[in-house]
Amino acid sequence: MVASTYKDKVSQLISWGHWFSFFNIIAAMLLGTRYIIYSEWPTTTIGQLYLGLSWIGHFGFLVFGIYILILFPASFLIPSQRLMRVFAVLVSTVGLTTLLLDTYAYQSVDLHLSPLVWDLLLSGEKTELNTRWQYLFIVVPVIFLIEMIFSEWIWRKLRKLTRKNVGGPIAIMFGLCFLSSHIIYIWADANLYRPVTMQRSNFPLSYPMTAKTFMEKHGLLDRQEYAKRQVQQGINNSEMMRYPIDKINFLDKGTKQNLLIIMVDSLRSDMVNTNIMPNLTAFANNNINFTNNYSTSNNNSGVFGLLYGLPSGYANSIRAEGKSPLLLDTLQNRGYHFGLFSGEGFEQSIYRDAIFSKTQLATIDNLDNGKRTPSDRLAFNDWHHWVEKQKVNDPWFSLLELTSVEQYEESSDYPTKFTPSLGSNLLHDNKVDSSVLLKNSYRNAAYHIDGILAKVFAQLKAQHMMDNTIVVVTSNHGTEFNETGNNTWGSDSNYSQYQIKVPMIIHWPQHAAQVVTRPTSNLDLVPTLMESLFNVASNPSNYSSGISLFDNDNDRRWILAGNNSDIVVIQKGTTTVVDKYGNYRVYNDHYQLMAQDKPKLSTLMQVMHELKRFYVPNDLHN
Repeated sequence: MVASTYKDKVSQLISWGHWFSFFNIIAAMLLGTRYIIYSEWPTTTIGQLYLGLSWIGHFGFLVFGIYILILFPASFLIPSQRLMRVFAVLVSTVGLTTLLLDTYAYQSVDLHLSPLVWDLLLSGEKTELNTRWQYLFIVVPVIFLIEMIFSEWIWRKLRKLTRKNVGGPIAIMFGLCFLSSHIIYIWADANLYRPVTMQRSNFPLSYPMTAKTFMEKHGLLDRQEYAKRQVQQGINNSEMMRYPIDKINFLDKGTKQNLLIIMVDSLRSDMVNTNIMPNLTAFANNNINFTNNYSTSNNNSGVFGLLYGLPSGYANSIRAEGKSPLLLDTLQNRGYHFGLFSGEGFEQSIYRDAIFSKTQLATIDNLDNGKRTPSDRLAFNDWHHWVEKQKVNDPWFSLLELTSVEQYEESSDYPTKFTPSLGSNLLHDNKVDSSVLLKNSYRNAAYHIDGILAKVFAQLKAQHMMDNTIVVVTSNHGTEFNETGNNTWGSDSNYSQYQIKVPMIIHWPQHAAQVVTRPTSNLDLVPTLMESLFNVASNPSNYSSGISLFDNDNDRRWILAGNNSDIVVIQKGTTTVVDKYGNYRVYNDHYQLMAQDKPKLSTLMQVMHELKRFYVPNDLHN
């Protein structure tokens, strides 16, 4: 079958290319079923309709796009039809092999191919992941052979296929599926309809269309109302949890010691020194001081990791299901009296949505019906009166949240030690470095909190409670004053030690004072209390991502932090940040980018597993 003229030859190759593309669309769709298998199944008819339309339309568009960009121009440039068909077979083999690799990456680490995934797959480490994926190349010759067979068959049957006149309807069908899927997604995105929006990243190179700007312009969308609903969907658009994973068993009823957790918001660990916080420093010297401790996040979600013992990425799922912390559930089940006090009234929604969802918040709600503005001074006074009423033989639990440090609070009610500060008259003096004012206000607030902590310790001693009370002093995250030189200030802007390294100081009756320098995490507090206060028999991995702070023989090689968008892996000498798109950056101890460094495959696989371990597997809720 030889074309007599150049025009006829090109026409035949274009016609053949259309049918060859159709065959590869079917092949790509079959491989694409692997994404469907390893994704959450939509539970509504609209969600299932969208899945079917996007499956057909997306892979049709993907393959035909490759044809238009590569094979169609090549039909004019490659003179030999045999050479052209071999070239097309090579292109399609590479394409389908890449798609197969992508399905494997999606199955293994829940990511599509990206620089991070390629580094994982090409890593020289001998791990199960990069050992298994190399076996995929065994099928490459099979793919090539099948492509060659269908290439030849289509060429031989081209005239008969052309006479059937079905090419047009097939193309229209794929086009309508593609267009319909995007129209449905525009509607779903505007209405935050999860059964559709949750499928946004199921398929590779999938970028569903949105039209919020157009709809807002024509009065069809209220941006502010949409933003509020979007925040709420951050909770609803979450996976189902199994927390704890298995039933928790106890050896006995525990020690029945009191528990006081003091969380000083935004307090970085280097503030614990004799100049800024002398009372807390003295307390640390006489108790157990974990000097290399990290929060689970660089923002207020750090309280989630502290009280649940889980990475912050699980927070939305926990809030959606209203699961309270196992620690608090156990305290309530053991008959502990609760006293909850906060300098800002526990205003974060996660307290009411999840942490205290099973707890009567009488202490919070009883601020004279709003006549009193929450403050650390009032929180301490309320705590003081509450603890005075506690009976010696009745165990109690108290959480005292102090917020002055986070707010850089200065007041005429207490002396200003560090000057000049934001409270001085030099705020608008151009000769004074504003960063100095900021730092000194932060130090003054920490100095003020140190005075409150001294009163707390004194109160416990006066009531002879120290011998039967566990006291924990820590923070939800730290604060930076651009020490990294990256123009990053405050919190929630990077994962340097200034923003995530926080105090962890514990007074535990009958435990000798010591300084612990090995890396620890706020994730470790829950398993510590569950094991040493309640004598739990279950493995900590059933209910936490941490390990006991008293486990000196652990072989921990990394610490996990981050939030809903970033995964942060802290190791000796490096901090690795992986964003939600699979891009990674490796920093040194001073949080300077190490452009040539790459994360270890084995470590990232362990981290990925830990971030998925508490979710209900798809095969259990599909």
